[in-house]
Amino acid sequence: MSNQVFNIPNEKTYNLLMNRRSVVAKQMADPGPDDESVCKILAAGMRVPDHGKLAPWRFIVLRGTEREAFGTLIAAALRLENKASSSTAEKMKGYATQGPVLVIAISTVQDHPVIPAWEQKLSMGAACQNMLVAATALGFAGQWLTGWAAYSPTVATGLGLTLTERIAGLMFFGHAGEAPTDRKRPVFDDHVTWGFPKVEGAV
Repeated sequence: MSNQVFNIPNEKTYNLLMNRRSVVAKQMADPGPDDESVCKILAAGMRVPDHGKLAPWRFIVLRGTEREAFGTLIAAALRLENKASSSTAEKMKGYATQGPVLVIAISTVQDHPVIPAWEQKLSMGAACQNMLVAATALGFAGQWLTGWAAYSPTVATGLGLTLTERIAGLMFFGHAGEAPTDRKRPVFDDHVTWGFPKVEGAV
């Protein structure tokens, strides 16, 4: 029997959540996380709410020249789908090499008689967020991007995605080239309702 203890209060974790800040991928510096650290980040990504234990996600890890291969795929997709010029397509190759390590998070929604696709997508989103938090906890910078390439059918085919799979995030990891600054945050009271809503005309 496992002696692991769960749900241990940890105020430092709350402070990390309240102070975590994405770092622009193109401003990231080497070194990126090594394989051991990437495995820790991915393990945290897979430890999320998952109705039915469907594990509706998978991940492709790219570093070094493998990111360049992805950039070549993006460039080819741009020329094919958008009739982009060679210079524009060549410039977009760099999108894949912005950060030292790129993790492509893929949503693998399944047709299930009980668990809707929406809940599976929520689990995918939680996985991406967990990865960002885990990377910060391990001393790395992270950014979750999408952009044109995430919705390109040519890119999807080039990555071997099935018809039911979609890119949920292009997750870049490295070190912060410079200390990030905060951005404007939502006004708390504009997004919180205390108590059961009073809706005129509701049953």
